Amino acid sequence: MALTRDFQETVKEMLDASPAFRRELLREAMNTMLEGDVDTGKAVLRSYVNGTIGFPSLAEAMGRSSKSLMRMLGPDGNPQAKNLFEIVAILQKKEGVRLELRTVKAA
Repeated sequence: MALTRDFQETVKEMLDASPAFRRELLREAMNTMLEGDVDTGKAVLRSYVNGTIGFPSLAEAMGRSSKSLMRMLGPDGNPQAKNLFEIVAILQKKEGVRLELRTVKAA
């Protein structure tokens, strides 16, 4: 019988070990949403939150319940833009980065 590891556990270890991976995962979450795939972007953002700050700390920073935030970023969640941008602002501050948009010509 093969030994397997929990995906979230593996992602958390990678996030802990690599600041570059953390930044890239956060960037990918936002790029995916900007490309119109909001569900995948929310899933990536949820993995980022789980592997870094955690929902309890994010909830405290936002003055909301962690369960509410988990629902927002869950498969059936539909966060308001205000909430989504507040989450991203907190994560940028925690990560010590600032995400920027660039305009590129579509292929």
